Amino acid sequence: MNAPHGAPGRTRAEPIAVDQAEDRAEDQAPGLPPGRMALLFAVMLTTAAGNTAMQSVMPSIGAHLGIADVWVSLAYSWSALLWMVMAPFWARRSDRLGRKAMMSLGLGAFALSFGLCGTALLAGLKGLVGGMTAIVLFAAARSLYGTFGSAAPPAVQAYVASRTGRAERTKALSVIASSFGLGTALGPALAPLLIVPGIGLIGPFIVFTLGALAVMAILQLRLPDDTPEAGELDAHAPQPLSAADSASSRQGRACTVGEHADSWAESWHEPAGQPEHDDAGAADRLRWGDPRIRPWLLAGTLGGQAQSIMLGVIGFLLLDRLGLRHQPDAAAGPIGLVLMVGAIAMLLAQWGLIPMLSLDPRKATLLGLGLVAVGTLPVALGRDLHAIATGFAICSVGFGLFRPGFTSGTSLAVSMGEQGQAAGIVAAVNGSAYIVSPAIGVSLYNHSHWMVWVLIEALVLGVLILFARDRSAAQNQPRVSGTGVSA
Repeated sequence: MNAPHGAPGRTRAEPIAVDQAEDRAEDQAPGLPPGRMALLFAVMLTTAAGNTAMQSVMPSIGAHLGIADVWVSLAYSWSALLWMVMAPFWARRSDRLGRKAMMSLGLGAFALSFGLCGTALLAGLKGLVGGMTAIVLFAAARSLYGTFGSAAPPAVQAYVASRTGRAERTKALSVIASSFGLGTALGPALAPLLIVPGIGLIGPFIVFTLGALAVMAILQLRLPDDTPEAGELDAHAPQPLSAADSASSRQGRACTVGEHADSWAESWHEPAGQPEHDDAGAADRLRWGDPRIRPWLLAGTLGGQAQSIMLGVIGFLLLDRLGLRHQPDAAAGPIGLVLMVGAIAMLLAQWGLIPMLSLDPRKATLLGLGLVAVGTLPVALGRDLHAIATGFAICSVGFGLFRPGFTSGTSLAVSMGEQGQAAGIVAAVNGSAYIVSPAIGVSLYNHSHWMVWVLIEALVLGVLILFARDRSAAQNQPRVSGTGVSA
């Protein structure tokens, strides 16, 4: 039998054998000790709580500074753009320098950025600089987080993925995703308590800066060095394939579409045949257009835009619906309450519904964004805190199902040696949602309140149509359950 193009000297059966050996190696990964998992959980929780605490006070700070809503939203855009560009870069660096180093870099950048952001806003609130100057300085300080803080999330995801077998990976990644959910609940809950006399609305910036520094110190002391020279990676995770074997492995996966129940590429009926790259060195780089992950990235992009617009508008919506434009300090409580209710609903989805319903990633995405489509209606039409909070909670349950589905679908679509790159691409997709979408959403909201909700519904329906086009994709998929992925 002739060797496949791009793999000279190999028979057609050999790539399949490599693919099967790789899957067996993934299944035998020993998993993570609870102490390490708790530490990784803390890394994600701290940054998530800090960011949502900031989101809960920024509408009030913007009102105090006399800044238009859209400028407050745009202050995040440059940082989000840097995040999208830099996350894949740091993910590739983590393959060589170790995941721990990238986590430390990300936490350190978060702490420095948060501290400088608080300083810039405090200067504006005290009248030392003008309101617009304060926002510009805030955006510049925030760019440090986009540039270097983007090193932490893909490193955490890749650390977990490379140390868990396929049967446990979705469970572990769901735990990491829930750390973000818990953080988004704690941030808004703590933010009003941190608004104290003397420092006022800047209190959350001070507390979470110190918290990030404390977690970074514990990380340095408790997480073993995982650089290639340290050998810790060899002891706890299967090694990535060589460039040539990686190319052959991808060819083997294409040849076995329809034969392996855990082949995520088959869900989208991509044609078998040639490897993506003839050059072995180039084959080691995971591309955004790779057919294995392309549908998941499209779903993550559209769904992420919908979520970012919802989060960007909700604070200003509450200022208007509750009549608090002239009492911005009083708005921090209701905004924090709604964000906290949404975060708890997201945790309910990730800790309760996913294990109970045993959803596979595709079904989790469909059900999740279907709930978002339903929950957007009471948010758009509600005139009081109860109605808006209820609708936002329904949307948050939906996003709580959608996020793990998109993340685990992407992770399971690629080989073990590509987990770092896949994590970087996922982080970049998540960051891309916050470049201009929140500002666009706020602009639409200020122009015509109903247009922003039409946009959110259109984005959600786009994903539902994408996934509904191939109903046979529901067959032979692992399920996202409380015990991980099962056939």
